[in-house]
Amino acid sequence: MSTANCTYKGCSQVGSHRHEEHLPEPAILDTILDHIGNTPLVRVNKIAKSEGLQCELLAKCEYFNAGGSVKDRIGKRMVEEAEKDGRLKPGCTIIEPTSGNTGIGLALAAAVKGYRTIITLPEK
Repeated sequence: MSTANCTYKGCSQVGSHRHEEHLPEPAILDTILDHIGNTPLVRVNKIAKSEGLQCELLAKCEYFNAGGSVKDRIGKRMVEEAEKDGRLKPGCTIIEPTSGNTGIGLALAAAVKGYRTIITLPEK
């Protein structure tokens, strides 16, 4: 993985994004976290045609991620960044207030890396 500054012109924070070279996935991965990302783009031909759209309509299938959550990427990134910054160390517990997908992604990353996780849900 390589890290580079964000080249998106609308980005106000330099280096806020991780740019990864997408290589073919090996037959055997080290952990399930290595399966997060590289989700497919698929053409949504029937909707484009039925709506009379004169463009190529694509959908990103984030549900192909390891935890099936659209927030698997951010859960993995949050844990890795906290480890890198020294805020998360062996024996720590992660507490996350969430109503769904972020908790799924975070719990997956935490479980693989050996952290206890407590998920809290709002009353509403």
